[in-house]
Amino acid sequence: MSQRLIYVMDPMCSWCWGFAPVIDAIVATYPQLPLHLVAGGLRANHGAPLDEHTRAVLAEHWQAVAQDSGQPVGDPQDLPATFVYNTEPVCRALVVARELDAAKAWGYVRSVQQAFYVETKEVTHAAVLTQLAETAGYALAGFSELFDQPAMHEATVADVRWVADLGMAGLPILLAEREGQLALLANGYQSSEQVLPLLARWVAAGEKFAQVTT
Repeated sequence: MSQRLIYVMDPMCSWCWGFAPVIDAIVATYPQLPLHLVAGGLRANHGAPLDEHTRAVLAEHWQAVAQDSGQPVGDPQDLPATFVYNTEPVCRALVVARELDAAKAWGYVRSVQQAFYVETKEVTHAAVLTQLAETAGYALAGFSELFDQPAMHEATVADVRWVADLGMAGLPILLAEREGQLALLANGYQSSEQVLPLLARWVAAGEKFAQVTT
């Protein structure tokens, strides 16, 4: 029986950072379920540096995420003056990590989120993303080389198009897939208390299905 979880996210989506502990809990509880990451492309290819007003709005938004999720956040005012909120590089890094070793991809993406939201590092830079990849267990040279390949740009665009075709507004999105059939577990931030019971019922239904078909 073929089944997996599909997590649609953007490493620079603040509600996805809030949702990270939920994914941690799922990975710990259901290690037998593969977690397939898909890049959502929240703010791909934005080209203007953040102005003071936008930074202030971001700060309020990050604090709302922290209050609802319990996740730590830094201050967007600490980001460099030249910072451009372009999520294409981090989405492409997600795709590269998935391509090289899908089993390590969540740990890597989690480290990118931590670097951005807590340490306010400029994760739009390839050098920062590749250094984090090395820390997560990827070969630095191999990650860096693949990151610049046209195929990875194309694969990132394909991810974003796939997400658009879902017709769902907002991230994160968590789907459970069994034998090609998708079940929605979360669209937008939800707590572990909301998501885990839904997943438990889906897993139980799959166990019954396996018994019937064997």
